[in-house]
Amino acid sequence: MERPVKHPKVLLLGVSFNTRNMGVGALAAGAVKCIRNWRPGADIKLLDYGKKAEIHNINVAGKDELIELINLRFSKKLFLPNNVALLIALAAIAKLLPFKPVKKLFVDSNEYLREISTADMAASVAGGDSFSDIYGIGRFFYVALPQVLILLMGKPLVQLPQTIGPFTSKLPRRIAAAILRRSSLIYSRDYPGLLETREILGITGKNERIRFCYDMGFVLDPVKPAGQQAERAAAELPGSMEANEPCRVGLNVSGLLYMGGYTRGNMFGLKSDYRELVAGIIDFLITRKKADVVLVPHVFGGPETESDSAVCERLYAELKPRYGERLSFLSGVYDQGEIKHMIGTCDFFIGSRMHACIAALSQCIPSVPVAYSRKFIGVMESIGVASYVADPCTLDPGAVLDIIDKAFEDRAAIAEKLRAQMPGVKEKILGLFREIHE
Repeated sequence: MERPVKHPKVLLLGVSFNTRNMGVGALAAGAVKCIRNWRPGADIKLLDYGKKAEIHNINVAGKDELIELINLRFSKKLFLPNNVALLIALAAIAKLLPFKPVKKLFVDSNEYLREISTADMAASVAGGDSFSDIYGIGRFFYVALPQVLILLMGKPLVQLPQTIGPFTSKLPRRIAAAILRRSSLIYSRDYPGLLETREILGITGKNERIRFCYDMGFVLDPVKPAGQQAERAAAELPGSMEANEPCRVGLNVSGLLYMGGYTRGNMFGLKSDYRELVAGIIDFLITRKKADVVLVPHVFGGPETESDSAVCERLYAELKPRYGERLSFLSGVYDQGEIKHMIGTCDFFIGSRMHACIAALSQCIPSVPVAYSRKFIGVMESIGVASYVADPCTLDPGAVLDIIDKAFEDRAAIAEKLRAQMPGVKEKILGLFREIHE
């Protein structure tokens, strides 16, 4: 009799499908697709924050996938059974217990520890760029604590492709070093991240545990919206991809940059006013390049959040009288696959959210990232289009427009380069978990 195949249980950390940020959703869906490519029958669960356990239905490679969330709490209510701080304390106690039966009994008394104890491995994405203190020390602890919990539980921890660092404060850097030192494998989605990791760990030269892999958002599947959502989108998008029609340019405007970052005071050190920069880009595209512009959100939510959709809607209302049918706004709410499909209807794309740009580039649409952190340049460098990154932290508005102008004129050549490169990029990503297993 053949022995039944044991399907591995994999916990994904630092990603979620209940966020309004479709970049995080793209990473989560990309990770699920990579695991399915390695082990179709794997048991995949998210270990992330939430007020209640949930089951998410997502589309992966044309099939519906049910992915369960094991919900941790990041709360002042320390005695919640799933409070991450309490779980860390219990895991530390369990680690000290001398006898396996006693340890198992102790762990099984908490349903969350019991769930973690049955996992074969854990893989962290840390939101793509939150394993850093760039967004503040609170965000760093938010993504670091579940990793500490995994390590205390004695489970293999892999750092999936992400931006690691930078760290400006000593405490986050030391904690990051301790986590990285104990991680089985560390993947960076950009080459500077490899150097940053070696520096954090005090490693000189090559190390087999520290590796490069492209961002998992490149393998996210575009999903055509259904029903009324599809009808609304079709009605709102001007122009077409036909040769005799104006070029359709998707413009993603970041609600985070529009409000000045979480501090609301130019948190990222832009050289120019972001609001004026966006208005200048729209005018340049419509007036000078004779293009149709579609305002495309990638983070959804209300006006009191870092929502792109709220900012795009406001911009559209302000500028529509001036530009008429040449300006449109993609309203409604889309999931990560649906918004990628909509971005795929553009001829050219400009975005301040990196995964909005990745959604375009992975579909071979020339794109100019308007960068606010080093993650942009690193990821774009990895696919050979770093020269088209416009960094408003170092460039004035005129120089940003110069880069957009050059990319717009070079868009046919860029698209051809992307068509040649994307198959290899996606093949590398889809082989990620096979490489981890080996």
